[in-house]
Amino acid sequence: MRAAAPAKCEMPKFRIVVDVGHTPDSYGALSARNDPEFGFNFRLASLIAARLKSEGFAATRLLVTDGKARASLFKRVSVANDGRADLFLSVHHDSVPDKLLESWEFDGATSYFSDRFSGHSLFVSHQNPHFATSLLLARMIGRQLKEQGLHYARQYTLPVMGRYRHQLLDKDVGVYRYDGLVVLSRTRSAAVLLEAGSIINRDEEMEMNSSERQEAVAEAVAAAMREFCERR
Repeated sequence: MRAAAPAKCEMPKFRIVVDVGHTPDSYGALSARNDPEFGFNFRLASLIAARLKSEGFAATRLLVTDGKARASLFKRVSVANDGRADLFLSVHHDSVPDKLLESWEFDGATSYFSDRFSGHSLFVSHQNPHFATSLLLARMIGRQLKEQGLHYARQYTLPVMGRYRHQLLDKDVGVYRYDGLVVLSRTRSAAVLLEAGSIINRDEEMEMNSSERQEAVAEAVAAAMREFCERR
């Protein structure tokens, strides 16, 4: 049974779950300098959640899960569904398929990078019961990121991406369709996954570690949510 969309957005009551992608045990990708993706996700998601609360979204919740990868996905969905979330926002940082990686030495160790691609991307699932709302929110976030001077990752339409190739739903702001993600398809609320930037790209990894880039992304999300609530 499909959950009913909220008739309006009252900022203090609008329940946003900001999900930290991956777990300490299943940390996602390694950056070009061998730092786990989970750390990048935790820092940015924490900043986004704090910014949303400061903007008046008092019911915002930062979600951190533990354990192995697949089990943690269903934990996230359960928390969002049991808490009757209005929006599930999962925060990640991007890499590339292994075949695109090159090796280099960093800090005395062999590391892997790909400087070929950069940028953020947004994903929604057509299987989500609130696909239209998810797409609307993703577009709003994408527009705000664009206004911050950031560009989206365009490689997901290319054959070289293999099984990671996805349909581009909005070529202006970089929203892609990804039906195979549990956190997008199984949540009963609107759901968006944000890949905030490429940490396998050596230059962008450094940018993603900067407070300026993190603040820009957090402000883009907050501005998009303000716009969404004003329209509702």
